[in-house]
Amino acid sequence: MDTAFFIASKVIWGLLRPEAWIVLGTGLTLLALWRGWRRVAGWAATFSFGFIVLVAVVPVGDVLLLPLEERYPSSPQINNITGIIVLGGGEEAGLSAWRNQVVLGEGAERFTGAMALVRVHPQARVVFTGGSGALSHVGRIGGWNAAVAERFFDEQGLDPARLTLEGASRNTAENATLTYAQIAPQPDETWVLMTSAFHMPRSVASFEAAGWEGIVPWPVDYRARSLRGGIGWDFARNLDMLNTAVREYIGLLAYRMTGR
Repeated sequence: MDTAFFIASKVIWGLLRPEAWIVLGTGLTLLALWRGWRRVAGWAATFSFGFIVLVAVVPVGDVLLLPLEERYPSSPQINNITGIIVLGGGEEAGLSAWRNQVVLGEGAERFTGAMALVRVHPQARVVFTGGSGALSHVGRIGGWNAAVAERFFDEQGLDPARLTLEGASRNTAENATLTYAQIAPQPDETWVLMTSAFHMPRSVASFEAAGWEGIVPWPVDYRARSLRGGIGWDFARNLDMLNTAVREYIGLLAYRMTGR
């Protein structure tokens, strides 16, 4: 069932992502022109052009992401933590293997933030959870992402005895359930959950649904900009932000509907 949900989520997201709407609109325009449906072609072309201009000028993604990123406070005051749970997503496993060095991408603050917190709480354990979320890797042996995490923390001087790796999970729900089964946390323990700020609401809900208690959200990797700057022209960034926002809201809805 988990594999079916994983595959379905990837296929549905591929169809619903905003950048796909541009491709579909352009394709419909060409098809309509080829078939001689001038009115349909006109509507499709107008939609595609209007959507592109809207995304390029208006930071819709920032507007949508801000409520998610502000759900939990940044750098909360905590004491005597048991451990830090680092959600995968900030590592580039393919590039790391190719270049034979740790390569981090968007979300790198999940790693750097964890090390900063480790230095403040030297008794805390570190748990990395994250396998491959690629649809092409279904059914294949994972562990590449966890290997990058292991190398990163080793190079940063973390005692290997303090590090736990979970490399089989493919999404946030599996991060929560597989890590819970591996760690078996006690009710009186305090665990810091570290992931991108926009992803934190879904992550906290998933971990609580999996049975975790004493979770303290520690959001990092803030992406939404202040809206005081108003509108401008930045199509590439605005489209990327809109993709991120739409994906997260769809994920929240799907997880809520399926109890994840």
